[in-house]
Amino acid sequence: MDTPLYIGLMSGTSLDAIDAVVADFDSGTELLATLAHPFPLKLRHQLQDLIGAPAQADIADLGHIDRELANAYADAVGTLLTASNIQAASIGAIGCHGQTVCHKPDGPAGFSLQLGNSAALAAASGIPVVNDFRSADIALGGQGAPLVPAFHQHVFAAKDTNRVIVNIGGIANITLLPANGAVSGYDTGPGNTLLDLWCAQHLGKPHDDRGQWAATEEPDLALLETLLTDSYFATDPPKSTGREYFNSDWLNRYLGSIPEQPQPAAVQATLAELTAGTIATAILNSAPGSEVYLCGGGAHNADLVTRIAARLGDHQVADTSRLGIEPDWVEAAAFAWLARARLQNEPGNLPAVTGASRAAVLGALHQP
Repeated sequence: MDTPLYIGLMSGTSLDAIDAVVADFDSGTELLATLAHPFPLKLRHQLQDLIGAPAQADIADLGHIDRELANAYADAVGTLLTASNIQAASIGAIGCHGQTVCHKPDGPAGFSLQLGNSAALAAASGIPVVNDFRSADIALGGQGAPLVPAFHQHVFAAKDTNRVIVNIGGIANITLLPANGAVSGYDTGPGNTLLDLWCAQHLGKPHDDRGQWAATEEPDLALLETLLTDSYFATDPPKSTGREYFNSDWLNRYLGSIPEQPQPAAVQATLAELTAGTIATAILNSAPGSEVYLCGGGAHNADLVTRIAARLGDHQVADTSRLGIEPDWVEAAAFAWLARARLQNEPGNLPAVTGASRAAVLGALHQP
């Protein structure tokens, strides 16, 4: 008999922590336990270097990082279960997104690579693990991302209200949930990734707490206009992206193309305006008048939220806690739900979102 309890693990492009949840899907979606498990510092640095230059990765190093990441995931699972007094035997499966190190889904040789040895995780935890959620969708011509819109539809859609769910992780994506009509969504562009990179470079901090640094200056309009000329923003969906595209090389290329270099704080403000503007433009173009709900780490960036709300005018803007799930845990809960869908042999993708030729059961199952 199917257990209603599943674990979801998510470590996104920001590499701030491993988000872990125990979700009960018996009636609706209830989060019984949550945990933000820190990365071992050495592993975090290794992953940052790998994501920043995947073409330079040594194959042996790649294998070692894959295994070390599985160990970190296993530690997160053990800590989560111990703290919540939940037995491993009561968990149906772990849905492990894995750490994306390269996402290039376009073309006949498209792929998306996530690390985190799930066979090792299953052996260490004693729990079945579902991973590799993107490959089946890409094999059917899809982007393999974003995958969370199916879960957003399951938990956040309303029969009488148009809603947009905005996930602001390292990359930002939107899910359009019309009261009537098909669900859609796509990656709008950078979320926190450029903000975090610039903050680390100039302040030595992993992120700009609540956007306080960005709020000290006005955006540099010449730089903003130049950044917005990038072809990604004008590309029609379905589309997805990652840190292999929006990274320090990308930013430095555009910075080098303008005649006068802004002060670092003005660049930070410009990057905040880039994230806010591309999110708001996507909403205004695709779902004007909708209620807007934010999740992901960017939902805690007060300056960024203020910029988004200002661009959206009369739209209601709140975070997903108003809909029953705190913004930090939505993605991890989504992968718990996708693991359940895999065990029940149910499709997990939305072809209207990813561009796949049909719906598909997603994920590879590893038994302990």
